[in-house]
Amino acid sequence: MPLQPEPARSSPSLARSAATPARVTLLELFFDLVYVVALALISQDLAKEISWVQATQALILLAAVWWTWAITTLVTDLYDPERPAIKALILAVMFGVLLMTTAIPKAFGDRGLVFAAAYVVIHLGRGLFLMPTMRRHPQIQRRATRIFCWFAVSAVPWIVGAYVSGDARLVLWLLALGVDYLGLRLAYPVPGLGMVPTALRNVTAEHLSERYQQFFTIALGDTILVIGMAYSTDHGRTESTGALVLAFTTTLLLWRIYVHKSGELLPIAIQVARNPSRFLNTAPYTHLLMVAGVVVTAAGFKLVLHAVPARTPPSWAAIILGGPALFLLGRACFEREVFNRVSPSRPGGILALLTVAPAVLFLSPLVASLAAVLVLAGVAVADYLRSRGRPPEAPSPPS
Repeated sequence: MPLQPEPARSSPSLARSAATPARVTLLELFFDLVYVVALALISQDLAKEISWVQATQALILLAAVWWTWAITTLVTDLYDPERPAIKALILAVMFGVLLMTTAIPKAFGDRGLVFAAAYVVIHLGRGLFLMPTMRRHPQIQRRATRIFCWFAVSAVPWIVGAYVSGDARLVLWLLALGVDYLGLRLAYPVPGLGMVPTALRNVTAEHLSERYQQFFTIALGDTILVIGMAYSTDHGRTESTGALVLAFTTTLLLWRIYVHKSGELLPIAIQVARNPSRFLNTAPYTHLLMVAGVVVTAAGFKLVLHAVPARTPPSWAAIILGGPALFLLGRACFEREVFNRVSPSRPGGILALLTVAPAVLFLSPLVASLAAVLVLAGVAVADYLRSRGRPPEAPSPPS
């Protein structure tokens, strides 16, 4: 009797399954390395010329770079990062981010097209890869299609913006980012397809929390890089040594405030949440605020470590005190994600930084840095006193 051919076997899905390890892979850690350079370049550019236009440009560049990381993290949380196809996708995104990084210093000049094109190719290329790959899994394929459609819409102002200059590029790229950030928040609704169903927004608590913790550490690595580079070229003055100590202390305090309870309990908060997918809609935004605060703080380190005028210019005060304030704002939102409350020390710290701002205009930038350190130290001490001698507080994220 002739042998019957075996039925064709469908290839296993790329989607993450219960058997997929929850821990972050070494490739994902390797992928993060390119962002150290990107964040450092953004903070250096901000320190070179401080103005509202420059600050807006830095925000656009940071938001674009961050979104490549956030969406790639979403992919590795929804799909199996151990599969060769997903590994290849991660490496391709890494190369694209590297191209974006090389264009950062002149992204609003003659390298705008490189920056925008790399960003667009990263997001559209990911969709063009996932949609045919998931054809045997219609629901997952439709999810990839919805996301692709939103990035296809934002690609227009990204590319058009690269061909204009000045305020026109600024406005078009802000519009493009608005589309990109709103898409995730709304679960990528598309006419005829609807929005991404909640069932397709499952998260892996351990993996997702580790990724955000790791990127915040990467951002702190940017501050260490700026501190080391700046001090290595100008370490002959007593003021520079004092600035080095203050900068390092500030970095330690930022780490301590992030980790204390909320950062430490993030994986548990995701596990106990009634709707864990809610963190997909909030974590990218709260962590962007904190990362932006760290990047601005790093720019302040560069200012203080290189030159110390007798009085702090207003623009310098905005950077030196604004960075920690922006971090505390993001940290307050993060705390609400985990505990559904905000400790008084967060808004209190922001208020203290705003209160001392007029006074530091008559003092040196070194004193302004000292004021920021004292405020952050006060927040850290308040956190410690609040939890000392009490049983560990269980996370209670909003329903």
